[in-house]
Amino acid sequence: MSGTEQHTVEGQSPDTMRDAAEPSRRRPRLDRRHHRPTVVDLRHTVTRSRRRGLTSAAGVVTALVAALGLAAPASAGGGHDDRDKPTVVIVHGAWTDAGSFSDVQQRLQERGYPVLDFANPLRSLSGDSAELASFLANRTSGPVVLVGHSYGGAVITEAATSDPDVRALVYVDAFVPDKGESLLALLSSAGPVDPSALFDMVPYAGAPEGDVDLYLKEAAFHATFANGLPRKDQEDLYARQRPITFSAVNEATANEPAWTSLPSWYVAGTEDGSIPLALQERMASRAGAELTTVKAGHLAMTSSPATVAKVIEQAATATARP
Repeated sequence: MSGTEQHTVEGQSPDTMRDAAEPSRRRPRLDRRHHRPTVVDLRHTVTRSRRRGLTSAAGVVTALVAALGLAAPASAGGGHDDRDKPTVVIVHGAWTDAGSFSDVQQRLQERGYPVLDFANPLRSLSGDSAELASFLANRTSGPVVLVGHSYGGAVITEAATSDPDVRALVYVDAFVPDKGESLLALLSSAGPVDPSALFDMVPYAGAPEGDVDLYLKEAAFHATFANGLPRKDQEDLYARQRPITFSAVNEATANEPAWTSLPSWYVAGTEDGSIPLALQERMASRAGAELTTVKAGHLAMTSSPATVAKVIEQAATATARP
């Protein structure tokens, strides 16, 4: 995609158990209220399965599925035929999780898009990218649209080319590094960064010498990360924040960035206190991304889910193949 096109959007009791000495002679007993096997009965079912030779993990899973009476749904879209729609894979960033995309996810699913959330480990850029590559290879089939928020943008930039089914990249208030760049270097290019003023640094088990987990200090979290959200939501997100390692934000990318070979879209929050708007615009322009700005802070997908979902759908539609 050549150049950057810009659009602006304004803010938006279990039953008493009988003697269990001979469980192998019993059939799974149904709960009288729900007509489903109880947890204990399921355990006996698995035990019997193992005695019959189902010792592999696949055998145990098959036994559980049979006991529960589960069946695969006809389609991921709740009755729609979504074979022509790509799977949207969401890659969250640091200090949050995929729950920040819940409203976006709901909108996409209502439109028939299969959506998967990648549980970003937040341990190292190279390791997290390798985990995403494995996730794509084993959990998706057919076309994929990758969506990355903040640090997740760097992860999709590194991992996307590992899977030829990835059709498009969507960045949401995200880092879009070039080869050899780190997140810390990108931030420093926009002005001095004082980690001690932003982060609580917590040692973690097995850390390489000098490495720590980074948690955003409360004041910084409210002012730069969750700004624009109701105070109650800010406090909830602060309490649940997931740390990222210092080494992850200081690790330079090693691969040719995926945006050099894949079309990309970018949603920039004009009030983002974590990644300055000018830096977002510069990264989007360099990647040739179609840029949409929205009056939002760093969590544009939470405060403006309709806009973010629309951009993801635009990327999916623009890269659809006959």
